[in-house]
Amino acid sequence: MPHWKPEDRHSITPRLVARDPAGLVQFLTDAFGASGEFEDEMPSHVRIGDSMVMISGAGPRDVTSSFLYLYLEDADEAYERALRLGAKSIEEPTDMPYGDRRAMIEDPAGNVWQIATHRPSANR
Repeated sequence: MPHWKPEDRHSITPRLVARDPAGLVQFLTDAFGASGEFEDEMPSHVRIGDSMVMISGAGPRDVTSSFLYLYLEDADEAYERALRLGAKSIEEPTDMPYGDRRAMIEDPAGNVWQIATHRPSANR
């Protein structure tokens, strides 16, 4: 294991900067099953599946929006849950020719998420 990064991290860790970081942490927890807590004095670290996402409030940095691709066990269920929690629909769940069942939403902080479940046998 490399010593130049924490053991539980990948080489790239998305960091989202939001006006309401506590609200974004809660949305990710409720919509996507993220684990982790809001941290007021430092970036919050939430885990979604095998990946870590850092959440920060605006301050010395401007609010940013990101475009993220997220694999979950059930894209349809996560899409519906996200909408109930205040996300906007961009694309309803659809079977893609490369084997993903994919939907797209914008979260309340302005980040775009493509939510997918890989099902290669469904499209072949």
